[in-house]
Parts: sequence; structure tokens; C-alpha cells
Amino acid sequence: MPNRHIVSSYDQELGRLASDVLRMGGMAESQLLRAVDAFVKRDDALAGAVIADDAPIDKLEHEIEAQATRLLALRQPVASDLRMIVGTIKLAAEIERLGDYAKNVAKRSRALGATEPLRPGGIVPRMGGLVARMIKDVLDAFARRDGRLALDVWRRDGEVDEMYNSIFRELLTYMMEDARRITPCTHLLFIAKNLERMGDHTTNMAEMIYYIVEGERLEEARPKSDITPLLSRPDDPAEPGTGGR
Repeated sequence: MPNRHIVSSYDQELGRLASDVLRMGGMAESQLLRAVDAFVKRDDALAGAVIADDAPIDKLEHEIEAQATRLLALRQPVASDLRMIVGTIKLAAEIERLGDYAKNVAKRSRALGATEPLRPGGIVPRMGGLVARMIKDVLDAFARRDGRLALDVWRRDGEVDEMYNSIFRELLTYMMEDARRITPCTHLLFIAKNLERMGDHTTNMAEMIYYIVEGERLEEARPKSDITPLLSRPDDPAEPGTGGR
């Protein structure tokens, strides 16, 4: 029979790992909500704070990876524990990308601060709110080990895509009607695309959580309706004009 102290210590380590993933996810959710708020209020100072808050998320990702690697090396987990530990590494990587995209929303919001508001921009807070709810629910699914809730979040990605497709078409019309709108419309388009990509990464998290809980991969076709594959990776670190990470 294993030593009770060892088993208790192992459970505590697993609990701490899960807690850190949830804390990291909460930070990314807050970062998104504040980025959208900065956009709506045209608040340059708030946008700057959102950008600065990306560093702690990156730091926590490294800590989670180190914790998980240590558990893999020392505990040699199997079955559900192995899925859990490996899954946390992947979840942390997805959350780190959420932070990057939220930061990019804030950067683009700053660039829009000196321009006249565009009517299509009204969809941004709606998209941001939908994605934020997806993030909250996917974190709840992880905390409760709820495969059904993870599946529900996974199925919502199509709605985010439809909202992005709508603003994409509207902004193209705006740019064709008046060339002076091209620059602000481009910034707004990338804000919407960053939100759409956040939906994708949240869907990735839902898939991983479902696997952690159920021990099997989702068989359904992934809900995806984005009509703009050429803009599938906006504001990556190498993109000029965004300041990287």
C-alpha cells in the first residue's frame, strides 16, 4: 500500500497545478474584458495596462509547464492523471495565446483612438462578450471536470465565426465606399479577427478538457464557419506594426 503522505502530497500537487491553470485562465478572461472596455471607451491608459498585463500570463505559463514536467518525471502518472498533467501543459499554451490576442486587441484599440468611430465597431463588444463567456464556461468545465459543458463551449465557436464574417463583409463595403476609411477599418478588422482567434483557442481548450474528462477525442466535425482563411493568424509576433509580444 502506498504511503499516505506520498499520496496526499501527490494530490496536493495535482490540485495546485489545476488551480494555477484556472488562475491563468481568469487572468486572460479579465484581460479580454478590459481590452474590449478600452476599445469601447477609447481609453488609451486602460489599453496600455492590458498590454502590460500580458507578461504575468506568460510567466505563469512557464511555471505551469515546469510543475507539470516535474510531476511527469517524479510521479510517472498513468490513465486520468497522465491526461490531466499533459492536458494542463496544452491548456496553459492555449491560455497564453488568449493573452496575446487580448493584448493585440488593446494595441489596435490604441491605434483607433485618434480616428472617428466606425458603425461596424458596435459588433466588437458583442463578440468580446461571447468569447469571454466561452472562456468562463470552459474554465468552469475544467474546474468541475464537466465534459458536457466543455462540449457545449466547443459547439459555440460557429457563432463567433458568423459574427466575424458579418463585420468582415461590412468593413469591406466601408473601405470600397471611402478610401479614407481603409486604415481604421483595417485596425477594426484585425480586432475582430483577434477575437475570432480567441474563440478558436477556447474551442481547443474545450476539446482538451473533454479528452481529460472522458478519455476519448471528440468525434464530431469541428464547428467552423470562418470565410477568411487568409487572415487566420493576425498580429503574430512577426507581424510589422503590432509591436510583437
